Amino acid sequence: MRVLQVDSGREWRGGQNQVRLLCRELGRDSGIEQVLVTKSGSELARRAGDDGVTVQGTTWEMGLDPRAWWHLRHTVAAFAPDIIHVHDSHALTLAATVALGRTLVATRRVDFHVGRFSAWRWPDRIIAVSDAVKQILTGDGIAADTITVVPDGIDPQEIRKAATPALDIRRRLRIPASAPLAVNAAALVDHKDQRTLVHAARFARALEPQLHWIIAGEGPLHASLTAEIARLELEDRVHLVGYVDRIDALIAQATIFVMSSKTEGLGSVILNALALERPVAATAAGGIPEILPAEVLVPPGAAGALAHKVVQVLHHPSQFPSRALHRRRHGTRRLGRL
Repeated sequence: MRVLQVDSGREWRGGQNQVRLLCRELGRDSGIEQVLVTKSGSELARRAGDDGVTVQGTTWEMGLDPRAWWHLRHTVAAFAPDIIHVHDSHALTLAATVALGRTLVATRRVDFHVGRFSAWRWPDRIIAVSDAVKQILTGDGIAADTITVVPDGIDPQEIRKAATPALDIRRRLRIPASAPLAVNAAALVDHKDQRTLVHAARFARALEPQLHWIIAGEGPLHASLTAEIARLELEDRVHLVGYVDRIDALIAQATIFVMSSKTEGLGSVILNALALERPVAATAAGGIPEILPAEVLVPPGAAGALAHKVVQVLHHPSQFPSRALHRRRHGTRRLGRL
């Protein structure tokens, strides 16, 4: 069987890592021949290539880049895949026009609604990363029998290995060794809602004065978050550190990992935190309750409640256990069973 994987690859986030893990897993099956088309020189292209995946890089500077479309068209004609598996909306829109009657599979990672004329109504099959994503899709009129839920997978051993050697983030930010550290790792975009996280830091200052917060990620909201941190006079407690290449090493340094999303397909970075045995507090957005128990969750947007939960978990971690990783549900082998 021939499988063509397509991801625009214009950033490196949890979704791109899932593509890498899937390609790596399928590459172990001698009955599957696969090619990954993604942006030339991207982090996904580099890391997948290092895993031994056949990567065909293309120019993909904008979402619907005509040069990527032209490359896809020629790849489909030359490779003649049985399945075209797309991993983001832009890849879906381009690949659907050149599928030429082949089976089109799309992975849906976000719990956003789909419009009446959305490209997400075109695939033969949709892989949803959580039951929450499936419920959104079916509520928007997509047939339930075309959707399969396959949660994100991780390789715990790989994550633990990536966390060493230790990342000396405390020295870099001049954070005392004794100070508790709350870490968030997510793109600085609206639905990740780090604004709520910043306001939680303000509430938490009275509850745990020594607590420091690190927000790792890049995105269009960097300037507004910087301004909000300054307005709340939190520059000495909330640290925007931008993109961190060794994110697992950063998570390993956390006293607690925190997610503040107001919508979330699943939140695969939480799986990394659990693999590193970090306590977690989060909002009950999208698929997050499918990973974590209710005891560590608060409503989305509730900054005060999130602050109290973070401090409670810090002070009494054994009373707020994060759900243990379920290897059958979140192992990489499950990713390969499409």
